[in-house]
Amino acid sequence: MMLSIEKLRKAFPLEEGELVAIEDFTLDVKKGEFICILGPSGCGKTTILRIIAGLDTQTSGKISLDGKIIKGPGSDRGMVFQEFALFPWRSVRKNIEFGMELRKVPVKTRHETSQKLIELVGLEGFEDAHPHELSGGMKQRVGIARALANEPDILLMDEPFGALDAQTRNMMQKELLRIWEETKKTVVFITHSVDEAVFLADRIVVMGERPSSITEIYDIPWERPRERASMEFANLRKEILAKLEMMVRPE
Repeated sequence: MMLSIEKLRKAFPLEEGELVAIEDFTLDVKKGEFICILGPSGCGKTTILRIIAGLDTQTSGKISLDGKIIKGPGSDRGMVFQEFALFPWRSVRKNIEFGMELRKVPVKTRHETSQKLIELVGLEGFEDAHPHELSGGMKQRVGIARALANEPDILLMDEPFGALDAQTRNMMQKELLRIWEETKKTVVFITHSVDEAVFLADRIVVMGERPSSITEIYDIPWERPRERASMEFANLRKEILAKLEMMVRPE
């Protein structure tokens, strides 16, 4: 397994007692697999991603990547955020090269790597553009390229298309699948959109309300690209939506 999460628990201290956000979350992710995590708002999806990234720590449980225990941030994990998180004063190329600069990668290698990634994400001609000159979809392409620049073993994506309009979002989903198929990276993708999860994932992990654990895992064996208008797509989307609605239904 590329990623192994065993009995993950995350609790936040309160003045009296604690707030348990995640309880007994266990998941194995295969190398090259595309996993989507769904669940009600506030169920801890982003918290899990941050713990995998090493940006937060679990209360108990164990997480390992390629057999090595995760104890903090590392270049073996690439993170793509919803809010783009680009440096406004740096060009597309310079944003992509930022991590390589920190690692003291030679200038020639940085330039060659960034150019390959610029071509991979379809931003040829925008090498010297700055974030304010880019559309939302283009900014997220830069974010994906920057995450890939460190050659991570796994790509962690926290609702990366959540701020985009519907048309751009659909286009970026297709682009992400193209990039994933070319790079063969393992992906853990957080989303609120059932449609997005069914379109993208090999497996969909559904979390329950707080304290959250896995309530269901859906394996999707269908070939890509997937047709959103197909009966099987619509039926699975309806089934998952019904499950999510039951979780938040008032008593």
